[in-house]
Amino acid sequence: QVQLVESGGGSVQAGDSLRLSCAASGRTTRMMGWFRQAPGKEREFVACIWSSSGNTYYADSMKGRFTISRDNAKNTVYLQMNSLKPEDTAVYYCAAYTGSGSMWRTSEYNYWGQGTQVTVSS
Repeated sequence: QVQLVESGGGSVQAGDSLRLSCAASGRTTRMMGWFRQAPGKEREFVACIWSSSGNTYYADSMKGRFTISRDNAKNTVYLQMNSLKPEDTAVYYCAAYTGSGSMWRTSEYNYWGQGTQVTVSS
């Protein structure tokens, strides 16, 4: 079992930055990911990071603005979000990858946090 708790969301202005945190407990996971879900839309992949290598992957629309990182000592994954836009408004979820398929598919992640709301106003 893996327990995930996100924090760091909030309401900001366009152009501002936020850093989300995801504290994990329980068994070690190979990879952690961030997803987001806007009202009326499907949950979409944002970024992920491998535990052993630290390799990272991003959705194309997030490259250059978002940075995923991890602190293995704290068992915490971060998502630094810069130059936020109103279209980044969503609930952001961290998730633990437990599958063997595509890293951007929600079905490959069996453990999810409760989500943290990010609201960006223009």
